[in-house]
Parts: sequence; C-alpha cells; structure tokens
Amino acid sequence: MHISRETIHIAVAESSVIIRNGISATLERISSIKAHIVEVASMEGLYDCMDAHSPDLLVVNPMFCGKFSLEQMKRSWPSVKYVALATSYIDSTLLAEYDGILSVYDSIDSIEKLFLSLSMAGEELDETLSDDGQKDVVIQGEEQPDVLSQREKEIVICVVEGLTNKEIADKLFLSVHTVITHRRNISRKLQIHSVAGLTIYAIANKLIGLEELK
Repeated sequence: MHISRETIHIAVAESSVIIRNGISATLERISSIKAHIVEVASMEGLYDCMDAHSPDLLVVNPMFCGKFSLEQMKRSWPSVKYVALATSYIDSTLLAEYDGILSVYDSIDSIEKLFLSLSMAGEELDETLSDDGQKDVVIQGEEQPDVLSQREKEIVICVVEGLTNKEIADKLFLSVHTVITHRRNISRKLQIHSVAGLTIYAIANKLIGLEELK
C-alpha cells in the first residue's frame, strides 16, 4: 500500500460531537495516511479554520448548521477537496457536486480508499489494498467499474423500498435462496449490514431518489 509522505490537512465540520470525534478517530487509525485533523462545530469556526489552516480536504455534513453552501465555499477556497459526510437521508442532488461521499456506515477500508484517492489525485497510479489483502492498481482520473452487478443494484433498490425477500424474489423472478445469496454478497462487497446504510448508499450512488422513499 502507498504510504503518504506528506501530511494531509483535513477539516471535519459536523455539529454532532459524537460523529465529529468518531470521524477524526477513524481517520487517525488509518496508517497509510498522515493526517492533521481539525474539528469544526460552527460556521464561524469553519471560516476561521479555512483561513488559518488551509485544509487540503474538508469533510462536511451538507446540512451543516443549516446554512452550508458548497458553491460559496468552492468560490472562496477552490483548491480544497470537498467530501460530503452523509449521516442521514440526503437529496442526491446535494451530493453530486462533492469530490467524494463518506457515509457513517462506511468500513474503514472504504474510507481509506476514498481519502487515498483524493489525496493522490495528482498522481497517475495509486496502490491500495483490496478486501482480500492483495494490491489493486487504481488509475486516477478514470471511472472505476461498479462494485455491484446490475442484479445486485436491483436488489438494493428493492430492499431500500422495504420489500421482503419473498417479495423481491417474486418481483425479479428469482428464488428466495438466490435473493438471500445476493444480499449476503452485497453486504460483503459494501461492508454495509443495515437497511439504513443501504439507503444512504443507494441515494449517494443515484440508484434511487429521495422522493421515491416517501
């Protein structure tokens, strides 16, 4: 795995001290990233942080303090990478302009890959560890293959819509056993083990719109 030689300055803007501390603690556990982390709890503190610390990455709840404007932040600090911190249901249109999305349900491996890809955006190649511990070579700037198959995406949508395994099987013309197998594979691939986590994943990846959940 590539070990960053330079310190990455990261600001974490989130009103909840528990979530804010948790994100900081998780980032500090990632040995491949040498991070200097500043936690921010208010808009005033965020502006001060941006001016004083010039962070490379800003992890921010899109609903931060009820008045966060990504467009305004990008105009004022265009060189910063902006990562949306998804702690609940968020309209997918709010997430589209961010450089990355971090969910509170993400595994530490997926968080590591996200921050490595963002911190090494200027390099041609990046080596990261796959789930089985083997090195994967990721070509920066190129879209990576989807993690889930088309069938698995269909099942995620059904789960998020509240369908039972039997209802999913009937809708997709599968056996219940096949549906259960697909759901196990989805959980293994995404490291997400709850319907709430899958819902955030589905919204963030535009598999389903927020209006469809109402």
